[in-house]
Amino acid sequence: MDLKGKIQGEFKVSNAANKDWEALTKDSLGNLYIGDFGNNGNKRKNLAIHKLPNPLLEKGDKIPAKTIAFRYPDQEAFPPPFDNRRFDAEALFHFESRLYIITKNRSDPFDGTAHVYSIPDSAGTYTARKELQFQTCEDRSKCSVTDAALSPDGNRLVMLGYGTLWVFEDFREKGFGKGPTRTIDLGARTQLEAICFIDNQSLYLADERLFQSGGNLYLVPLPNKSPGRLP
Repeated sequence: MDLKGKIQGEFKVSNAANKDWEALTKDSLGNLYIGDFGNNGNKRKNLAIHKLPNPLLEKGDKIPAKTIAFRYPDQEAFPPPFDNRRFDAEALFHFESRLYIITKNRSDPFDGTAHVYSIPDSAGTYTARKELQFQTCEDRSKCSVTDAALSPDGNRLVMLGYGTLWVFEDFREKGFGKGPTRTIDLGARTQLEAICFIDNQSLYLADERLFQSGGNLYLVPLPNKSPGRLP
C-alpha cells in the first residue's frame, strides 16, 4: 500500500495460519517476517514467526511462508501466575541474522518490566535467547511495549508504548547496553500500536481507533537530543 492508501499488491500467505499475528519486520534482503506471537492469556505453546520471500519480487497471488517456531526459556507454566504474565508480545525487529522479540507485560500487579528475546532468522524450532530485561514504568496505560523499529543504518532502536518512546542510541556499536538511552513522552495517550522508520531521523506511528480517537498515521521527527515532549 502506498501513502495514499492505494493497494500495490495482495497475496494469500500459504503454509501459515493466523493464530494472533501482531508484528511485521523485514531484513536487508527484503524478506518479510510476521510475528504470530500474540499471547494475551500467556497460554500459547505454538509461538511462531513466519518468514516470507520479498513480496515485491513475488508473482501471482500466493506467497509461501517458512515457520520459525520458538519458546521462551523462562516460561514454565501455561499460563503462569498473574504476577508473572510477561509472555505476550507485539514488537519485533531484525538485526544481523537474528529476530528480536520484545514482550508486552500482562502481569498483575503491573511492574513495568519488558523482556527482549532473540532467535535465528531461519526456519526451525528454537528456545529463545534472553537478551535483556529493562524497566519501563509502573503505569500500564503508557508503559507496555507495543512495537519496535530499527533505523536503516542500524544505529537507533526505538520501542513504542501508549504515548512513550524508548530509544537505544548507537545500537550497532553498543547493542542494548543496560537499557534505553532515553525516554521520550509523545504527549499523547492513544492506542499507539505501530512504528517504523522513514529514514534515520523520522518515524511513522499509527494508532488503533478507540471510541472517538485514533485511527491515524503520524509523522514524528526523532531529535538527536531528547526534549521533554514531542509535538
